[in-house]
Amino acid sequence: MKKFARTTAVALSLALILTGIPLSAAAENKTVILGGQPFGVKFYNDGVMIIELEEFFNGSRYVCPAKDGGLEVDDVIKKVNGIDINTNEDLKDAATGCGGKPMSVIIERDGKQLCKSVTPESNTVGTYLLGAWVRDSCAGIGTVTYYDPDNNYFAALGHGICDRDTGAMMPLGKAEIVGASISSVEKSNAGKAGSLNGYFTDKTLGTVTSNTGNGIFGTIIDNDYTGGQKAEIASFIEIKPGDAQVITTLNGEEPKSYDLKITAIRNDDPRNNENFVIKVTDERLLVECGGIVQGMSGSPIVQNGKLVGAVTHVFLNKPEEGYGVAAQFMVSD
Repeated sequence: MKKFARTTAVALSLALILTGIPLSAAAENKTVILGGQPFGVKFYNDGVMIIELEEFFNGSRYVCPAKDGGLEVDDVIKKVNGIDINTNEDLKDAATGCGGKPMSVIIERDGKQLCKSVTPESNTVGTYLLGAWVRDSCAGIGTVTYYDPDNNYFAALGHGICDRDTGAMMPLGKAEIVGASISSVEKSNAGKAGSLNGYFTDKTLGTVTSNTGNGIFGTIIDNDYTGGQKAEIASFIEIKPGDAQVITTLNGEEPKSYDLKITAIRNDDPRNNENFVIKVTDERLLVECGGIVQGMSGSPIVQNGKLVGAVTHVFLNKPEEGYGVAAQFMVSD
């Protein structure tokens, strides 16, 4: 949920001529309940993801068994010798217990499962290692975009949960969202994104069922979301440069509305979450946050009374500007 635009912002003056795409059946005339509330997510991978390969000294030379066995960064290790790998400890135990014999490793790469043979080697103290750093889980704070009472699901973040080191989409094993309260704000400055800082509460809000490029989605079990402000989902072709509002939370748990402008329509690609460019104009948001900060991802953007999208990225060199993903594409997911 802390994925941000490149340090060099793309040129924003290019006008795109869009033919317009039909509003999907899932989004047509749909009314949802606007979010803006902060939440905490506890995310556990389906397998463990390799985030770095590193050589180590085996007493005579530097080796990296994982690399020698054909493993790569962003591979997700699913099984070793037929046994499910769910945590970092599972993989450590498998390597330690192999006795230096080859291991059959099932990985997922680019949506395909592959089988590799990897032979751990011992380091100078006799511990068998693969030479791979892996991640099995993550946690963080984001913002709810909307709640669909007809189908009892929530949408949040406006982008997928990705590994903070590699940027790769993390494979969803299981995840839950819990209440969160914002306690302070670290302001954004040119070259460095700030953040919403807070803490998780003990209130479970729902379960994440899907991690996609346009956001995370899941089931809500908390009735507090049913009484919020309602808005219709806008078609992509209804999004225009001009005044809009963003709903987000800077303190505690209660969202507020702030002014911004949609300055450019960038693309109409449903698989690209950088569909339009936004610029914060509200003095309160500029003073308190410096613009857009980490944790605002998913904050709903409203124009002419309709939900047009959600905050996704911040321009690191211009933190008062960033990208929004179209709500229509979030609904399609």
